[in-house]
Order: sequence, then C-alpha cells, then structure tokens
Amino acid sequence: MRKVGIAGGGITKFTKSDISIESLMVSAVKPVFDSIPDLSQGDIDAVLTSTNANNKYLANIVSELSGISPKIAHSVESLCNSGTNCIVSAYAYISSGLADTALIIGSEKADSPGLVLEWDKSRGQYKHPIYWSSMFTSAHMRKFGTTLEDLAYVGAKNHRNALDNPYALFENAYSIEDIMQSKHLTENVRLLDCSMPCNGSAAILLASEDHIKKICDQPVWITGIGQKAISAGFTRNEDLSSMKSTIISAADAYKMSKKTHNDIDVAELHDAFSICEIIELEDLGLTRKGEGGSYVRRLHETDDRKINPRGGLIGSGHPLGATGIAQTIEIFQQLQGKAEKRQVDGAKTGLVHNMSAAATSSTVLILEQ
Repeated sequence: MRKVGIAGGGITKFTKSDISIESLMVSAVKPVFDSIPDLSQGDIDAVLTSTNANNKYLANIVSELSGISPKIAHSVESLCNSGTNCIVSAYAYISSGLADTALIIGSEKADSPGLVLEWDKSRGQYKHPIYWSSMFTSAHMRKFGTTLEDLAYVGAKNHRNALDNPYALFENAYSIEDIMQSKHLTENVRLLDCSMPCNGSAAILLASEDHIKKICDQPVWITGIGQKAISAGFTRNEDLSSMKSTIISAADAYKMSKKTHNDIDVAELHDAFSICEIIELEDLGLTRKGEGGSYVRRLHETDDRKINPRGGLIGSGHPLGATGIAQTIEIFQQLQGKAEKRQVDGAKTGLVHNMSAAATSSTVLILEQ
C-alpha cells in the first residue's frame, strides 16, 4: 500500500445562520486551495462528501461549483462519524493506487435528519441521543462513582479551549457552577453537558506520498486506522460504562501505526456529551478505567490542552458530517505546529476519535509528522 498524507484543510465558522449546504461546502473548499498554491482543480482525482443531508448528488454538485472534474465522486453517510469514514474511504482510494489526491468535504445544517435515528421505534419517545447519554452516565456513576461535578469539568474545559478556536460556535466560557446550574434535560444530563447541532463545513486534502511532496512542505501522515460497527441500537453495548467499538477501533489503530496510548501527544475525542469524553479517555487507554473524571479535572486545573484543544464538540459545535474532518484538521495543524494559541508543545503524534449513535460505530485515526 502507498503512504497517504494530509496536505491541507479548510473550515467555515460554525454558526446557526441560514445557508445552503452547497454554499457551506464550497466555502470550506476555497481555503484548501488558498493554503496550497501549487494545487489546481485538475489535480483532484476524487471528491467525497460527508453529510447526513437528504440533498442528492452533492459530491458532483460541489465538484462542479468548485471547477473540479474528478474521476471519483460520491457521498458517505454514517451519522456522526461520517467525516472520519469519508477520510478512510479516501485513504483507501489513494493507498490502493486508484487515486493520487482526494478532496473530502464534510458539512451539516443544524436541522440535519441525522440527529435522530428514526428506525428504532422500540424506544418510543426516547429516541433522542440525550437518553442514551443519560444511561451511559448512570452506568458510569454506579460503577465508578463519577459525579455530576466530574461531568461539569468536561464542559468547562472544552468551552474554555473553544475561546481560542476562531471557528467555534460558542464564544463564551462557562464556569463549573454555570454548568452545574444549567437546565436538567434528564436527571443527570444538563444542557451544558451537550454538544449543539449547528451549520458548518470542513474540507481536507489527502494525497499519495509521491504527489504530496510536490504540493506540501510539511505533510502529516495517516499511520493508523481502526473502525468498528457493532449494531445500530446502543443496547448492543455489553457494558454502558464503556464503548466496545471504541476499544476495538483504538486497538486496531495502535497496531497499524505501531504506537501505543503512551505515544499520543494530542487527541480529539468525540464529546457529544460530557460522559463521552470521560469514557473515551478510558477506552482509548489514555487513563485507567474509572479515572476519566479525575483526569479531566487535572486537565482543567492545569490548563493542559492535550485533549480537545479546539474545544471538542461541546465547545466548537457539532455539524455532524463536518465534525470528524474538523477534528482531523485540528490534529493536522497541531502536528505542523500551526495551531496558534491552541498549540500543544512538542506534539508529534496525534489521535482522532469519531463515533456515531452511542458508539454503535467508531473510527480512530493515528496521525504523525
């Protein structure tokens, strides 16, 4: 297989303003070309779009609007981890030799049909994601003694980090007390424990080793990939204090990259809800089981930005199809040393974790300088 790297990326401001999804996507494409002067539309072999929107033929439409005539064009839909699944598809095209370059564009609107999985009628009125997050929270609290205050530290840290992210939806910090007193949606999930749907788009360019050297002086390499889908219903998780698909995906990504959790300098985790970050820290091996809450507290108290330096989903907003791509761009910039105020010193190896629907599927990427 050929080596595959990241050459550039572009992100739009995450907002609630009304704009078409086609316009969002094109707005993310332009910064990619602006950041790579030697890249032309004729260089793009594949255009892949990541979205849960019902719009038809988006990859071809956005290609035409951007002046690109690719060999390959199609969309990828996998709820919240559509973005990283799209990146993996592009990786496969390039590593196999079917393409030399691939432009991946993720986008979503705040009213995305991907917000609720309609097929699972057995849950009645409890189809909204806040209910599975509440069950995961209850399970972790029972097993490990995690508290509502532990959860508040996740939101406080990520909203604070988001202040240095110019593309973030939120532009205000929230104290532990603010989060503790925010509206309860269930007995253990508060409004400020939740990521928010919004409008946003992100685009990223992947290329083969031979081609990337012609257009980028500082590529970042994708060295590890792990993916696992266990079901469509979250009750297939054997233990709601853990996320099976994340554990399996992480193990595969570490093995492929020949890295371990000890090598990770910076990570973007899928904090759809506060409990997710705590569980993911444990399942990725970044801390011991049951210690995710205390780990987040230390990060907050020391202003350590190793985890979710751009503010995570909670601070940045969560446009479903764009999220995994925005996470990957953050790690790309961190490893290039170009993350500005968010920069984690000495970052050489990074991790992206992106999941869907209560971790019924997960994707983990390992990136290296």
